[in-house]
Amino acid sequence: MKELEAIVFDVDGTLADTEEVHRQAFNRAFKEFELDWNWTPKLYEELLSISGGRERITYYGADLVERFPHKDQLSHFISELHRVKTEMYAERIRNGDLPLRPGVERLLNEARDSGLTLAIATSSTFSNLKALLDRNLPKNWMSWFSAIATCDTVSYKKPSPAVYQSVIDILELDPACGVAIEDTVNGCLAATSAGLATVITTHFFTRNHHFPRASLVVNNLGEVNHPFKTTAGDPGECEIVDVALLRRIMAEHNEQNTTQWDATMRIATA
Repeated sequence: MKELEAIVFDVDGTLADTEEVHRQAFNRAFKEFELDWNWTPKLYEELLSISGGRERITYYGADLVERFPHKDQLSHFISELHRVKTEMYAERIRNGDLPLRPGVERLLNEARDSGLTLAIATSSTFSNLKALLDRNLPKNWMSWFSAIATCDTVSYKKPSPAVYQSVIDILELDPACGVAIEDTVNGCLAATSAGLATVITTHFFTRNHHFPRASLVVNNLGEVNHPFKTTAGDPGECEIVDVALLRRIMAEHNEQNTTQWDATMRIATA
């Protein structure tokens, strides 16, 4: 029987409720670059179906080709716009108070105490990650994670499983021995495509989304006396996402995969 060895965390929307800060930073950058764009909460929810800030700008700004007929000029403009947005976001994180989501630090500490491996797989930049965790975790937080994969190291964005596969390769992890914590449909697709059982923690921008491949969908990881609310999946009598629940989720995920494989083989050999 497989044993749980690693927990792999997404960052934006998972470790902290960062998406609203990102949205505001985008709009500030648009204003500075004299663009008459305004990403409302409803629009931003739709744009989250595209992983990566630079990619969202490219998609939304398709008509910029009229302003920048040469591809290199357009690429440079989008890169500069995204760079300024990233700086504005980091400034907000450094100067503001954006805590980790409920249950995140508790689960990190419990996992470390249990001897589990921790890792991060995000389509965001390392600078965004560092700004957030420098603010919320002890100074040695990088030593907590045995692998950190970002868009700086893996170019393919979620829903591609590439960033998770990178972590799996670094850790030399059997995916059947790991669990991912995510918050978006693209993140769920990426993690499950890499073979990981996946827990989704929804927030304002993803609360109405559907996650058919997730093992469990909750509104957060929960705290003692402040239990999570379940949207999909069966947490049993658990009120917080802890190591024990993750072990059960992983085991059930593996059992389901084995059952599906056996059924497929019976059909193939019939």
